[in-house]
Amino acid sequence: MDNIEHKMVPVNGINMHVAELGKGPTILFIHGFPELWYTWRHQMVYLASHGYRAVAPDLRGYGDTTGAPASDPSKFTSFHVVGDLVALIDAVVAPAEAKVFVVGHDWGAVIAWALCLYRPDKVKALEPGEIEAEFSAWGTERVLNNFFNYRTPGPLFLPKGIGFGTSSDGSLILPSWLSKEDLTYYTSKFEKTGFTGGLNYYRALNLNWELAAPWTGAQVKVPVKFIVGDVDLTYNTMGAKDYIEKGGFKKDVPLLEDVIILKGVGHFLHEEKPDEINQYIHKFFQQFN
Repeated sequence: MDNIEHKMVPVNGINMHVAELGKGPTILFIHGFPELWYTWRHQMVYLASHGYRAVAPDLRGYGDTTGAPASDPSKFTSFHVVGDLVALIDAVVAPAEAKVFVVGHDWGAVIAWALCLYRPDKVKALEPGEIEAEFSAWGTERVLNNFFNYRTPGPLFLPKGIGFGTSSDGSLILPSWLSKEDLTYYTSKFEKTGFTGGLNYYRALNLNWELAAPWTGAQVKVPVKFIVGDVDLTYNTMGAKDYIEKGGFKKDVPLLEDVIILKGVGHFLHEEKPDEINQYIHKFFQQFN
C-alpha cells in the first residue's frame, strides 16, 4: 500500500484523484457505491506484481476528486462519468497503448458497461462484477432506482444482503473482510464529502435512460468475463438470473467469454475473495497481451 502513488489529474472539468501502481499494460479499476479507489487495493497490488499498471480513480463526487457540483444530480449521468474516464485514459495512457483493460464493480460496472458501449475504441477487454449494469447501459426501464429509493434526498438505508448488519443497539457490524483500518479510511473520506455525490448516480438514473435512448438494442462488442456472487443481492433480484441463463446476456454481449458464479459470495466479491478474483482477472487479461 505504501508504494501506491497518488496524483490529481484534471479531466472533463473536474480534478480527479487517481491511485496508481506498477508498470505495463494499464488496467482501469472503477469503484462502486459506497466505495473509493481503495476498494481495489488488493487487486492493484497483485496485478502490479504481475506486470500490469493498475490505475484506480475516485469517481466524480467521491473521495479526493473535486469539482463536480454535488447539488446537481444531472451532472452525474453515465455520460459525464464516461467522459471523465475517457479524458483520464487519454491523460495517463501513452498514445501507442491507446486501449486499457477495465474492471468494474457495482456502479463501477454500470459505468464500465457504458464506457464499452459508447467508446469501445478505448477498451481491450472488460471484467465486470454486476449484472445491474444492464439496467442502465441499454436504456431498459427497470426498478433499480425505486428499489434503493435513492432518487431524492433522504435517509440512507442499506438493503439486506449488501454485506453489513447491525447489532441490537443499532451499531454497525463489520463483515470479516473489512478491517477497522479499512473502515477508518472510508470514514475519513466520507466525513469530508458526505454521500451526496455517490447517491447522485442513482438520482440520475432516469436521465441516463433518456440520454441512452439512441443505444437501445445496441450490443457491447468488447471481450467480457463476468463474475458475480451467488448470494449477491443484485444477482437474486430484478430478473438477473433469467437474463444471464436464458440468453439475454449473450445476445447483448456477443463477445462474452465466460460467466463465473461464485458460491457463498456476496456483493463485495473482490473484497470477500481477493485472491480468487485476482487470479480470474489475471488469467483473463493475459490472453490479450
